[in-house]
Amino acid sequence: MAITLSHGGPTIYRSAAPSRQVLVGTIEGVVCIERDGGGSGWHVADRALTDQHVHAILVEPESGTIFSGMKHGSLFASEDGGRTWERRDKGLTEPNVYSLACTRLGGGVRVFAGTEPAHLFCSDDLGRGWTELSALRSVDTSGWTFPAPPNVAHTKHINFHPLDAATLFVGIEQGGLLKSTDAGKTFRVIPGMDDDVHRTVINPIDPDRIYITTGIGMYVSGDGGVTWEQWTDLQHEIGGYPDLLVLHPRRPELMFIASAEKGPGSWRKSHFAGSRVSKSTDGGRTWQILRAGLPDRLRPAFEAMCLEDWGDSFSLFAATATGAVWCSDDGGEHWTEIVTGLAPISKGDHYAAFVTA
Repeated sequence: MAITLSHGGPTIYRSAAPSRQVLVGTIEGVVCIERDGGGSGWHVADRALTDQHVHAILVEPESGTIFSGMKHGSLFASEDGGRTWERRDKGLTEPNVYSLACTRLGGGVRVFAGTEPAHLFCSDDLGRGWTELSALRSVDTSGWTFPAPPNVAHTKHINFHPLDAATLFVGIEQGGLLKSTDAGKTFRVIPGMDDDVHRTVINPIDPDRIYITTGIGMYVSGDGGVTWEQWTDLQHEIGGYPDLLVLHPRRPELMFIASAEKGPGSWRKSHFAGSRVSKSTDGGRTWQILRAGLPDRLRPAFEAMCLEDWGDSFSLFAATATGAVWCSDDGGEHWTEIVTGLAPISKGDHYAAFVTA
């Protein structure tokens, strides 16, 4: 089965062997890249939904159904590995889908979709019908906004407690972190970090250890989110605008983060993100900037990253707002630019900052 590389989809995988296909979400649809026969190179194998800006791709593991969430294009699904697609958005009242996630809940599979404006929807029939979890907006939403026009917040990321799928963590950009312990029937705001919440990553062995990336650095909790400490800030060497964060599912002290030097407001002026990928072997306390094959301070932003644990080692993939995909098959020790010339991989219009005349 393929894994996915998109801004708003899953980012951590466990497989028996390195996947031969990666589905990449671009502003011109879903691009399937495949390993060459010898396994050392990659090529573009297929393209689909080329008139859609894809924010999130999700492969539901039990059915194999692939979901794609679009910028102002609603949601599509494929049951044949991406060869054909159908619109599945009955009940999905917001067509600007930013994030997708799924879990096993109540004896079946539940798929979640987050949108802009910031709403949360769920489906128990693989997307054929959607229900809004309106409790997400039962908290004070008066401060929910976004710096770029039209200044509307979105549901950027959805994650689950590793031992209790009914416990959800939902990040609102910008609006903070919300938690539900009853599968979305009720929510409460989790205070203690900047409200520009990017992602929630939870240690699967020690679920009280929670990491949040934000627009001003990374926050960490060791007590399940009761208290928080800021471990990186705007001046940190990894970059002041961390977004993409993954950990190794069997060795969660091993982490990788992709961060721009400054936030998107500066990219539009300088056309430069200064992106870095960094590695931590001590659960995020210290970081090593990775340079073996990766240019330091890459001009475009990394807009998607995933990790695939396949037993003997693991692979990392990272995609940029200028349509390049980077890969390491040896746990981040060495990197190669495996595909170039794709349409931008981009949340919203981030890519526009790096388009040259």
